[in-house]
Amino acid sequence: MNFLKSLVLYTALAASATSAMAQDATHQPPDREELREMREGSMRKLILHPEPKRESATVFIDPQGGEHTLADYQGKYVLLNFWATWCTPCRVEMPSLDRLQARLGGDQFAVVPVATSHNPPAAIDRFWTEAEIENLPVLLDPSRALAADFGALSLPLTIILNPEGKEVARLIGDAEWDSDSAIAILSAMSGAEDKGAAE
Repeated sequence: MNFLKSLVLYTALAASATSAMAQDATHQPPDREELREMREGSMRKLILHPEPKRESATVFIDPQGGEHTLADYQGKYVLLNFWATWCTPCRVEMPSLDRLQARLGGDQFAVVPVATSHNPPAAIDRFWTEAEIENLPVLLDPSRALAADFGALSLPLTIILNPEGKEVARLIGDAEWDSDSAIAILSAMSGAEDKGAAE
């Protein structure tokens, strides 16, 4: 009898997991108008493009000199944030980006901050420690090539990329990236589970 119960439970769990995987594979983000209606607070500055824009193959680096491109993140939604240690609004919003990564980061979504222009690694490390940044990578764009590719004229600038690496939205200036509105928009777009929802 116990074996039969275990078999029924296992079958139910397997079916549930298969269903969840199927939902992830077929996730369709809300349309532009639905997303526009979800914008509140600082998210009202979020510009949603009518059509995705081209992807970028420009190289950026990590502190060890390793080369990266946005193709490293293909298959997931990316929140690409251009910032600098000398940019006060950038420093103000970075902890909210760190909390956003903790809540939504995973197989479907990633926050990718890229320090553009002159940002000494020691200054980034010091800021990371002071602001208690725990969930974000350190990535660099010293030549401003990646920032220029996205037309970054001021900082901070945040670009949202779809799983194909194409720009679907952008926000100029700082924002509360872990606000209810931001979490709702980004989880609806990506299908990522909000790990902080039960806290």
